[in-house]
Amino acid sequence: MEKVKFAIPAGSLAKATFEILQRSGYKVSGQERTYRPTINDPKIELKILRPQEIPVFVSEGLQDVGITGQDWIKETCADVEILENLEYGKIKLVVAVPKSFNTADSVGGIMESIWSKGKNVRVSTEYLNIAAEYVKTNPAYQKRFGNSEPLLVTPWWRKGENPRAKIFLSFGATEAKPPENADFIMDVTETGSTLEQNNLRIIDTVMQSSAVLIANKKALTAPEKKEKIYDIMTLLKGVVDGAKRIHIFVNVKKENLQKLLKDLPALRNPTIAPLADENWCSVNTIIEKDHLIELLPKIRKLAQGIVVYEPRQVLALDDVKRREEDTCPASSK
Repeated sequence: MEKVKFAIPAGSLAKATFEILQRSGYKVSGQERTYRPTINDPKIELKILRPQEIPVFVSEGLQDVGITGQDWIKETCADVEILENLEYGKIKLVVAVPKSFNTADSVGGIMESIWSKGKNVRVSTEYLNIAAEYVKTNPAYQKRFGNSEPLLVTPWWRKGENPRAKIFLSFGATEAKPPENADFIMDVTETGSTLEQNNLRIIDTVMQSSAVLIANKKALTAPEKKEKIYDIMTLLKGVVDGAKRIHIFVNVKKENLQKLLKDLPALRNPTIAPLADENWCSVNTIIEKDHLIELLPKIRKLAQGIVVYEPRQVLALDDVKRREEDTCPASSK
């Protein structure tokens, strides 16, 4: 079998990515010295790439599967299959302006204020496509310029026709650009503290993003690759689901067993085992973490003792199977 080419992200997503791989049972080594670390699955070939590149490479079939941010999928317009939200690397893509710019509280108002003075609006961002669409669909922009394309400016090329709204490619430190080089920025933030420290204030949230597992659609039609890709998905999803659940063990008198199960509908498909005392049995099951506080008073009244621990993984094989069937092309079903 040809190896499944698995792209994992460098940069801010790297640490959490290696952690989720480890928790899922994979052993990855060499990432400190090479862009091609080893993994304890001979059918997987890892490669470290920038998260900005991964959606494009997966879409083009240069990588079969990858982990990247939802923001970069949208920015690159990559045609990929999103298999699982891994729920880490959570950020917001926001619009921010200098605190000194207090004449308007909306992007449209700020742009109109700048245009009314005969000046051009300048935006700094790493997200050229998202920013262009954001500016173009703003009612203030459409009122003045209709469907004309904002001018995208990079060191290598320019694209668009309207110099009254210029969107400059930023190579990082975007928050440092205003006010000399930009009127407002579009950038990612977790807490907003960096923007605050640079005297910027958020005036709009464009989207929220987190790390996701994506796959090449053609790779999902190749039976052997598809199986390995869904193995990866199952293990990673198990870690995500495991973080939301707890495993509980309770001892209950047999005479109270049915009442316990009836009063606690969250205890689905529990395992029931006899104890040395024939009048008692053990019930163990997995529940949502948020349910424990609600269920505890009822458990105390009907059961004796409770042991709680967090599972490393919860492998919901039926859920993964349904997801696999949903993403299979019609011709392969």
